[in-house]
This record gives sequence, structure tokens and C-alpha cells, in this order.
Amino acid sequence: MSERMDQWLTELVRLNEDDRVTDRQLNILRAAVEVFAEKGFAAASTSEIAQRAGVAEGTIFRHYKTKKDLLLSITVPVIDEFVGPFLLRDLETILTAQHERFEDFLRAVLFNRLQFAKKYAQVLRILAQEIPFHPELKAQLKQYVTENVLKRLVGIIEHFQEKGEIARIPARTVIRLTVSVILSHVVLRHILFHDAPWRDDEEIEMTVRFIVQGLRPDASRDQK
Repeated sequence: MSERMDQWLTELVRLNEDDRVTDRQLNILRAAVEVFAEKGFAAASTSEIAQRAGVAEGTIFRHYKTKKDLLLSITVPVIDEFVGPFLLRDLETILTAQHERFEDFLRAVLFNRLQFAKKYAQVLRILAQEIPFHPELKAQLKQYVTENVLKRLVGIIEHFQEKGEIARIPARTVIRLTVSVILSHVVLRHILFHDAPWRDDEEIEMTVRFIVQGLRPDASRDQK
């Protein structure tokens, strides 16, 4: 794994145990991320995680009571202490910048999220696999997005609607449509088909053009 990922795993141990981080703890989390990402929660076994970590299986259960506790120790802090603040901090410049055009804003967001997914593809793969099956993860992510991101995005969309660049449809509808396209691009690029031949610059431009054209104001529609 990358040095950046190891730094994050070290922080996970501190968040969960408030104690000095040992190599053994770091190895357990590193192995858990790998196995969960490869096989999913249901098919993953603590014996395989222990084998990859180079520890006895009982060592895992001294830190985590169950396999699900191990999963939540990775994913809940990812949302609460890592993805949430990281997402907002990493997007802060983009959300506050005075982008001249809506397409400039879209291009900046898409490039930013692609870079994020490239660095943390394994953890994001776990989240994508497990969130539908663990309501606590879904609720926490939904709360974060609603409280910290959605309001900011509504203001940005309304700004570009005032400039006449986006159709006069509800801002939240614009956000749902835009996020669905951007999220699909990111997931396909770095999670599902990361080994496929991609022409990133061309793909980004085509994605931006697709969104912009789909949301372009139409006088007859806006008057309804």
C-alpha cells in the first residue's frame, strides 16, 4: 500500500484505541483492508486476515470482538474522521472559488474526485460493497453529506442558474443528476475498471460536456 494509506491506517488505530500504534495493529488493519476489498465482508475470513497480517487469529479478537467490529473500525472512521473532513477540506478551494463558468466548476470537481479515488481505491471499494448491507454506515454518510456538502452545492447551482448557465429546475435535482454522472465516472475509472485503457483528459472533457449540455437552459421548458 502507499505511504499515504499507511499514514491513514495509523490514524485509524489511534482513533479506535487511543493508544500507541504498534506494527502488529497496523498489519492487521492493512490486511483487513486488502481482504475486505478483494472478497467483500461476507466472504472474508479473520483467519485469512490474520495470515496476511502475520499474527495469530486470536490477536485480532483481542482488538476487535467480531469481524463486523473490524469492518466498522475501518469504515466508520473513514466516513466520520477521514472521508468527511477530507472531502470538505479537499473541496474547500473548489467550493469557494469564483469559477467563471459552470463547466469550469464541474471540471475541477471531477478531477479532484478522480485523484482522491486513485489514492484510496481499496477503502472506497469496501465502502461501496458494504454500505448497502450496513444501515449504520449509510446513515452516517447521509448525515455528513446533508449537513456539510449539500447546502454548499445548492448555493453554487443557484449561482449558475442566475447566470443563465443551468436550466431553472430544482437545485437538488441538478445536484442528483450531476453527482450520478460524476460518481459513475469515478467508480468506473478507479474501482470497477481501473485496468482498462482510459484517456483521462478526453473522458473528463466528454463527461463535463455531457452534463453541461443536459442541464443547458431551454426557454420553453423554463417557462412551464
